[in-house]
Amino acid sequence: MNTSKVGDIGEQAAANYLYDAGYEIVERKYRSKIGEIDIIARIKNVLVFIEVKTRRNTTYGFPAEAVTYRKQQKIINTASCYLQYIHNTNIHCRFDVIEVYLTGNNKITCNHIANAFMR
Repeated sequence: MNTSKVGDIGEQAAANYLYDAGYEIVERKYRSKIGEIDIIARIKNVLVFIEVKTRRNTTYGFPAEAVTYRKQQKIINTASCYLQYIHNTNIHCRFDVIEVYLTGNNKITCNHIANAFMR
């Protein structure tokens, strides 16, 4: 299975997890000139920008460790573009990371890190 397929499976698992947890999925794979946000969701009055990282193992570290400072800045700037796009820059936002683990026995586990980084 290639990394693109693994990523797609992870993003679908994260979306399912969020839906089950009561989130409304607003956008998936939002793209701007600056970058991409995997999932944009809403819970109560908070707009949540979510980066999904999927791994089959932790040989090279935990998935959230791949969300470097530079990647965080790119997500923050892309989120700013999205807020301008929807004409609402006054909404409460947060940035989360969902780690998705795919194990050999076809088990999928999600670890949701709320407020993973600040804007």
